[in-house]
Amino acid sequence: MKFFRILRSSARQRTVMHHFLLFLLFVLVPSPIVLKGQMDETTLFNADGVSDVYISFSEDEPTVYMWSGKPVAYLASSVGGGFNVYGFNGKHLGWYVSGIVRDHKGRPVCGVYRVVPNPKPVPLRSQKQLLPQKSSKQVAPLRPLYKRQWSSTPCGLFLSQETTP
Repeated sequence: MKFFRILRSSARQRTVMHHFLLFLLFVLVPSPIVLKGQMDETTLFNADGVSDVYISFSEDEPTVYMWSGKPVAYLASSVGGGFNVYGFNGKHLGWYVSGIVRDHKGRPVCGVYRVVPNPKPVPLRSQKQLLPQKSSKQVAPLRPLYKRQWSSTPCGLFLSQETTP
């Protein structure tokens, strides 16, 4: 019945209702702002919603960068789907599957916007630094069972551990 009352309302009331619904749409439905040149990049957030790293898919192998522009890890295709995450020293760090980086215990370390409970605004990115030379990769261990409890290690710290050869 309320719907029919809205149809019978004046043009001014319908316009106000239309603007109110548009306002709700823009406030309640998060839409990431994509700047030119960042369309091939994915922001990763910690469990507390803070972002300190992003993945750039513009290189041959996707590369993980800190906001400072420092490359800290890269992704290599995985047989089981998703990606293995490696430091530039060749050390296997974890897996990136379905928008979540997981450690060797199966705990989420960071993830994309849609998997984090309360993502915070992201800072401005610095210019990307040159990629370091990659060492030969360790063999990836078997994937553990995935857990729901997030790791207490911040994403940037986890991904930048021992990254240089």
